[in-house]
Parts: sequence; structure tokens; C-alpha cells
Amino acid sequence: MLKRERRRAAYKVVGWKTVVRFAHPSKLRPRMRQTTHDWGYRALLLLAWPAVVSRSAQAVVGFCDALMVAPLGEDALAAATAGSFNTLSVTLLPIGIVLIVQSYVAQLWGRGDSAGVRRYGWYGLLLAAFSGIAVLVAIPLVGPTVDRLQYTLNVRTQMIDYIAIRFTSVVPIVGIEALGNWYAGIGNTRYGMIANLAVMVLNVFLNWLLIEGHWGAPALGVSGAAIASVLASWLGFAILFVLFWTRTGFVVTEVTRLRSAEFLRMLRFGVPNGLNWFFEFAAFTMFINVIVAGLGTIPTAAMLAVMQVNAVSFMPAFGVASAGAILTGQAIGANRKDAVGSILRSTLVTAGTWQVSVGFVYLAAPAAIMSLFAPRGYADQLPAIVQVGALLLAISAAWQLFDAIGICVTEALRAAGDTSFCLWARLLVAWFLFVPASFVAVNIFDGGPPAAMTAVVGYLGVLALVLYLRFRSGVWRSIELTEDPIG
Repeated sequence: MLKRERRRAAYKVVGWKTVVRFAHPSKLRPRMRQTTHDWGYRALLLLAWPAVVSRSAQAVVGFCDALMVAPLGEDALAAATAGSFNTLSVTLLPIGIVLIVQSYVAQLWGRGDSAGVRRYGWYGLLLAAFSGIAVLVAIPLVGPTVDRLQYTLNVRTQMIDYIAIRFTSVVPIVGIEALGNWYAGIGNTRYGMIANLAVMVLNVFLNWLLIEGHWGAPALGVSGAAIASVLASWLGFAILFVLFWTRTGFVVTEVTRLRSAEFLRMLRFGVPNGLNWFFEFAAFTMFINVIVAGLGTIPTAAMLAVMQVNAVSFMPAFGVASAGAILTGQAIGANRKDAVGSILRSTLVTAGTWQVSVGFVYLAAPAAIMSLFAPRGYADQLPAIVQVGALLLAISAAWQLFDAIGICVTEALRAAGDTSFCLWARLLVAWFLFVPASFVAVNIFDGGPPAAMTAVVGYLGVLALVLYLRFRSGVWRSIELTEDPIG
């Protein structure tokens, strides 16, 4: 009797086998295959809400850097937001690669291979270590690179300091993604949420402490925001690493050595996924640093502030899409590819409803939202950055549904291992449509910031259509992500 009660405690299940205290998954596998009805909204939402909180907390870090630096003036705001943007563009490659960890883990978990599941956590950590070393070596290149951009001297100086400091946080940033996605693959999205909430809380506190100087701390301005983000990131990584190291939330009955062939196979599917995000963000980086920056400091700061607002509002949809990808991977691992279509429909409806609601809020009160970024001391008349930002925010309402479709389908294809197509789709649409169209609209037709934002709407709309047609083609069904698929 006592043994049976212990097993019940170990197999506590939520939704579609979201295990809170895990045992060997092979004991759960027969039951997992009998519960296809649990692949709907209930299972999705049970997995999604911690992922939503986690992704939102990540976005709040960048948002708070911008919000708490804004009182220092437009130069400081432009330096912090552009610095954060450019730092993310560098880290997106390894972050995109480690996202594939979730795909492997979800499929292996659905199959019942707990030893294989464990190995992929270490592969993710290895990639985080390699990425950190590579970026640290590149720190001396930050100054010469930023000096070539079309920013004022004051903005460039502050941005260089910000980026150089933030580069020391690549290991924990990638490590949080690796371990957070590892736990998510076995159905536990709560541990990643806990780590990211810790990062958010500490980041906000340290921003308050170091940006303007409180409790005797020096007022470090933009550099203070960067230091806060670095320290907070290391704390979040430490939490997840201790949980993983002590095998908290996961009991493996078989220990096997790491396999170089597995790691290289993971890179084979992960690198296209990383390049997918990297090249798209590189296009946006050029868009901001070259096309938008040429319009002046105020339009640039306004555009980046709008991007920060959208980054926060988008993260719930990203969390829902990630939850859908977990269910997709587990369904494929359990040899139930027929369930993937219904999982994607549930994901699209949930994420799309959220994004459309966000668009209505943007249309209803754009000035009120952008006034959060107003410099200190304005009275009756709205400052220029708020006026420009309000218009851009209202225009961005048009892309919300496209964004939801794009991320949901991308995550579903990634879970199935169809990463190469996503890479080529984003690469071609971003660099051969978005960048040239935005350049022509802004520089040839002198459309200004509204034309630049409209180009973003067009890009996301075309990309969403291309990705959706790819999923409908069914090519992903023939892809075998792991080496030993279920027959």
C-alpha cells in the first residue's frame, strides 16, 4: 500500500502528462497513448501559463531597462534600447540552436527514453559554454563596430559600454534557455518560470539601485542597467542549474555517457533553427541601425520603445506557441502525428485571440502607453518621442495576428524538426523583401517612421502565409528528428 502511494506521488500528472515529480517515462507510456483527448485546450493552457509568465518576465527585463533609463533623456534611451537590441541579435544564434533541445526531449519523453532525455540537457549546457567563450572573445570588436553606426557620439559611447557589459551574460542567457526548454520538453514549464521570475525581480531592483543611484550606490546610468541584467541572468541560471544537477523533478534509472554523434545531430537540426532567428533579427538590426537610425535620435528611440512594448505583449503568444510545440513533440514521439493538426489549431486560436486583443489596446490608447517612455519634466504638451511613438504603436496593431500565426506555425515545425525550411523562408522574406522594401519606402519615397513600420507589417504578413502553407503541405510528417523513430 505504501509503495503504491509513493508511486502516485511520483506520477502526479497535469493536463497531457505534465509530470510534476517525474519517474521513468516508460511506465507512463501506455497511459499517454490512451489520452489523445487531452491534447486540446486544457492541456495547452496548463503547459502554457508558466511558459507565458516565463517569456513575459524575459521581455520585462528589456522593457524595464528602457523604462527606467528613459528619464535620463533620449540619448540614454536610444543607447539602452539599441544596445539591448544589438545584444539580443548576437545571442539569438545560440538561443535558437538550444530551442531544439525541447524538440528532442519532447519526442524522447513521448517515446519513454529517460536516459536520452537527460543527455540533451548536458548538450544544451555545452552549447551555452561554447557560446559564452565565443562572445567574450568578440568584446574588443564592439567599439569599432558601433562606431560605424549612424548614432550621435553620446549614444554610441553609452551603447558600447552597455553591449560590452551585457556580453558577459551570454552563458547564463543561453543556459536558461537550454535548461528551461529541457524541463519544458518533459512537460514541466514551471521551473523555467521560477528562474525567469527571479531574473525579472532582481533586474528591476538592481536597475533602481544602479541607474540613478540609491542606497549609496553609484549612479551608473546606461551601464548600470547592463550590470543589473548581467547579475540577474546569472542568478536565474544558477537556480535552473542546481535543479538540473540535483535531478530535481526528474528521476532517471539509467545513466549513459554523452555521445558526440548525438550532439552533432542536434546541431544539424538546431543550427538552421538558430540561423533562422539570427538572420531575421539581423535584418531587423540593419533596419534599426541603418534605415531607422538615419531618421534621427527621436524616431529611433520611439521605434525601439515601440519594439520593447511589442516584445512584452508578444511573449504570452510565444509562451502559448512553445506549449503547443511541447505537445506537438510529445505527440510525434508517441507516434501520433495525426494529432498535430488539432494541437496547432488550439494553439493558433489561443495565441491569435491574445494578439488581436493587444492590437485593439494599441489602437485605443497609443499615447497613454508611449507616455511611459517620456523624459522627465514634460508638462501639458506631449514630447516628440511620445507623439511619434503613439503613431507607430497604432500602426503596429496591424501585424498582431500575423505575428501569432508566424510564431505558432514556426514552433510546430521546429518541434517536428522542419527547421531548414523555416530558415530559408525567414532569410529570403526578410532580406529580399523586408529590407529592400523598407529602404525604398523610407529613403526613396521619404515615408519616414510610418513607412518603416508599415514595412514591418507587410513582412510579418507574407512570412505568416509562407509558413502556414508549408505546414499545410505536410512535408514535416516525413522528417525523423531522432535516430531511432517509433515504427
